[in-house]
Amino acid sequence: MATLTGGQALVQSLKREGIDTIFGLPGVQLDWAFDALYEERDNVRVIHTRHEQATSYMADGYARATGKIGTNLVVPGPGLLNAMAGLSTAYACCSPVLCLTGQIQSDKIGVGTGLLHEIPHQLEMMAAVTKWARRAMHPSEIPGLVREAITELRSGRPRPVSLEIPPDILQMQAEVELLDPAQVERQSGDPELLKRAAELLAKAERPLIFVGSGIFTSEAWDELRALAEALQAPVVMSANGRGALSDRHPLALSGNEGRLMLPRADAILAVGTRFAEPLTRWGGLPEGVPTIQIDVDPEEVGRNGKPTIGIVSDAKLGLADLLANMDGAKGVGNRSSRADEVAAVKEFVEDQLFEIQPQAAYTAALRAEIPEDGILVGEMTQVSYFARNAYPTYGPRTQINPGYQGTLGCGFPIALGAQVGMPDRKVVSINGDGGFMFNVQELSTMKRHNIPLVAVVFSDGAFGNVKRIQQNQFGRRTIASDLLNPDFAKTAELFGIPGMRAKSPDEFQGVLREALATDGPVLIDVTVGEMPEPGLRMEAAAGKQWW
Repeated sequence: MATLTGGQALVQSLKREGIDTIFGLPGVQLDWAFDALYEERDNVRVIHTRHEQATSYMADGYARATGKIGTNLVVPGPGLLNAMAGLSTAYACCSPVLCLTGQIQSDKIGVGTGLLHEIPHQLEMMAAVTKWARRAMHPSEIPGLVREAITELRSGRPRPVSLEIPPDILQMQAEVELLDPAQVERQSGDPELLKRAAELLAKAERPLIFVGSGIFTSEAWDELRALAEALQAPVVMSANGRGALSDRHPLALSGNEGRLMLPRADAILAVGTRFAEPLTRWGGLPEGVPTIQIDVDPEEVGRNGKPTIGIVSDAKLGLADLLANMDGAKGVGNRSSRADEVAAVKEFVEDQLFEIQPQAAYTAALRAEIPEDGILVGEMTQVSYFARNAYPTYGPRTQINPGYQGTLGCGFPIALGAQVGMPDRKVVSINGDGGFMFNVQELSTMKRHNIPLVAVVFSDGAFGNVKRIQQNQFGRRTIASDLLNPDFAKTAELFGIPGMRAKSPDEFQGVLREALATDGPVLIDVTVGEMPEPGLRMEAAAGKQWW
């Protein structure tokens, strides 16, 4: 037992859980928490931003790039509301983010006095974008609640969690017992179901595997590769699962390619993925084809369509158990290679994608210059839409996307967080001019903390998607879609960051090479015109026979 303030109890508990980086923005309700952070400044780094939205986005990027817990700290009320856009993205992408927030004075919660930053039902509001939300009402409760929060983050399906602490509790001194770190065991699947699933897959001649970000959560990429090779099963990676299997692997497929392979499958295994696209956007699965779904979240198994066999399991353990159950099964491990089949569909899709210009050329330039272990962070912009499936990805956690939440403006701060988490890797953020301006102020954070990110802004002077839809569907009548932009290169220079320019894919590739050779932050302003919708061509290609 030790006599600590609530703020000290919080920081000491976080330190015991291995949290050494916090993205935050101070305010009066958090004074005692930040003072406790000052005491531990050699052990816990505080990255302070210029807007609360960036704290949660940066925590998300940090978590997805490292696999560790990303932590943000904000004042209550408007501070938390600002941060909720980033939390919604982290929720959609199953990212382990711990949101720490203040409150008003403990005896005034729910009274409606009108205190600074007071909003009703703050804790209940957090339930929309977290899997767990609690409030500490005494310093002695804080260590237990922190450990419970970490347990939730490391158990089952990761999604943000939130702990709020009133300012008087952060200031209060009390006897506090600090606790050992949370201990969490992986969840194993039902042995009988795994045995049945293994038998089904072993009998299949043309199995197909679909995976998502759950492979990264459980670090199951080695088990995935081993199972895929034993079955000679092509692996279809969702946008958030890119890199689970290197695109150089002869069985690796993007979503575009997997869609074309689907009609020929005679068994399907889905692991760590919502499996939403095949079931809701691609017209469903081939009739009569058995499906196996493995997910650590019981609510996800069967959400979008009832599988033949549904297994609640950690992805790493589930894949390893499947392979173990197949040991000695006839034909497993010595099947004929399907590399030629996969190569044919990839070549077909590449031919379709090459016609989508200039996105294809810009994506090729990105891949040519970013190191293999570098990280590409996409946004809600045309080159990013294209790159989600077309940018060759060679390793886990090296391509990060916004997920289904599609929060405009998320890319730049997510990339900042990824770069903080992986300081020895090259990180490139690709943004449109519309989205970049949502968090342009974080150029200050980039410079202040010397975050060596390369931020790319593709500037077409419009909310490009919106404008194209208006033109195509409403007789070219456009409204509220044209933008007035600053000179982005000069804007970066005003913050003390080198600003570079490019006006073509070839010019961009040379400028990107120069930017990546530097040791500090850089912004590249790329002037572009209208771009075609990549999905339309791929929709047309999906109906063609490639074999």
